Amino acid sequence: MNEDVLSGVQKAAVLLIALGPEKSASIFKYLKEDEIEELTLEIANTRSVSPQTKETVINEFYQVCLAQQYIAEGGIGYARELLEKSLGDEKAQEVISKLTASLQVRPFEFIRKTEPAQILNFIQDELPQTIALILSYLSPSQAAQIIGALPLENQADVAKKIAMMDRTSPDIIKEVENVLEKKLSSLVNQDFTVVGGVDSVVNILNTVDRGTEKHIMEVLEIEEPELADEIRKKMFVFEDIKLMDDRAIQRVLRDVENADLEVALKGANEEVKSLLLRNMSSRLAAMIEEDIEFMGPVRMKDVEEAQQKIVGIIRRLEESAEIIISRGGGDELVV
Repeated sequence: MNEDVLSGVQKAAVLLIALGPEKSASIFKYLKEDEIEELTLEIANTRSVSPQTKETVINEFYQVCLAQQYIAEGGIGYARELLEKSLGDEKAQEVISKLTASLQVRPFEFIRKTEPAQILNFIQDELPQTIALILSYLSPSQAAQIIGALPLENQADVAKKIAMMDRTSPDIIKEVENVLEKKLSSLVNQDFTVVGGVDSVVNILNTVDRGTEKHIMEVLEIEEPELADEIRKKMFVFEDIKLMDDRAIQRVLRDVENADLEVALKGANEEVKSLLLRNMSSRLAAMIEEDIEFMGPVRMKDVEEAQQKIVGIIRRLEESAEIIISRGGGDELVV
């Protein structure tokens, strides 16, 4: 097998063979069925791979990954500069060319390293649709901080536009990028891109402070009840603890600080409060109930922050598959 004349599929097959079945199986999870079929057929037809070919393909893959990382950090110019220092001018240009020909550079990468407060200063006076477009390309944590800092009357509108966004044309993306380019001096071209949607707004709402989350959902439930219902099905809020079984609750309580639990329960409804208390030892439950009774008034903001901490623990345990939450009624498991 001559590495100089290998097709993209053949190189991918060589890479998967070199990685071994376990790692290759993990990669297959992110591929489409037709891609898996094509790669499987190519792997089956590959009888032998020389050590030199294997080394060349792995090295090329590494260089492309490195270049993509550099692009994400500082743009194509930054990537080219770093690659030239390590690979030389000719090889660096070759890697960059492969990337720009086969991989898409995500829009607004140039502001993903910018502080949310600074981004907010640039976009807070823009139309909600424009803000929604920009937030859709930021990380959930960045977008959450920005949407939480917007005026209350704009938060739900922006969240709704993110959820209802589907595909955005390159011209619109480029126009918005040009506005920001004047202030942050960068621009990345992009083909037709899937952006926004319910999953995007869920990720953001899962990260904002509890007060912002509640306000946005309350407005959406009035203005767009079907959309609000769809978003809520994919979210997990403090009151959703009632959807968890005893085993999952007990696992969560092991990671929750008693001080946070007491403040969170101070503002919890009786169903959630009772559910949490019954899943701890009678001695601990009695102690917490006594502490709550003598706690005195607590600011709602503190209650919401404590509840959000517990929700954060639940989401972390879900992501690591240590707990599973079923919403019932034929819904898929949230893992």
